[in-house]
Amino acid sequence: MVAPPLSQFGPTPARARVAYRAFVAAGVPRGRRPEFQGGGLLRSQGGWAAVAALRRGREAYCGDERILGSPDFVEAMRQAVQRAEPGRAPRRSLPALVARICHATGIAPAALRQGSRRVSVARAREGIAYLAIEGYGYPGVALRECLGVGAPSIVKAAQRGRAAHTQWDPLLVRETKHTRQ
Repeated sequence: MVAPPLSQFGPTPARARVAYRAFVAAGVPRGRRPEFQGGGLLRSQGGWAAVAALRRGREAYCGDERILGSPDFVEAMRQAVQRAEPGRAPRRSLPALVARICHATGIAPAALRQGSRRVSVARAREGIAYLAIEGYGYPGVALRECLGVGAPSIVKAAQRGRAAHTQWDPLLVRETKHTRQ
């Protein structure tokens, strides 16, 4: 299956990647274009001078560099995303999650950072990666240091954790209930 944005370039992942590379290569000669630089608020308000003038004013403006549009549109999109993800647990402390999973799997947290390939350590990594990324919304790169592995290994661990979600999901629920008391 081709990821939705990449699917616009071809029916298979291989063809889509080739077509995407060609698309990007065709745009390189055009150089940097001012209309595509800066964040959403910067671009929608007409540049740095306009944003500086807004900051001197008394009104508050909502800006998010990932969303193009007026401040009202940006805020509406941010609220829509929050409503669309009601099941996501609030982001909790990564060290607390690591401690909880290590306790549940019977390993020491230091074993994660040592690059061990023991089955018990790999299981702990998969639980941490899955719950941190999908449960708490952490980016995978935030896990590199505490798990002692690179980004590709974190992605694979999260996939294994997703496959074994029935084992890990109860730990996420207990973590959420425990921290709210």
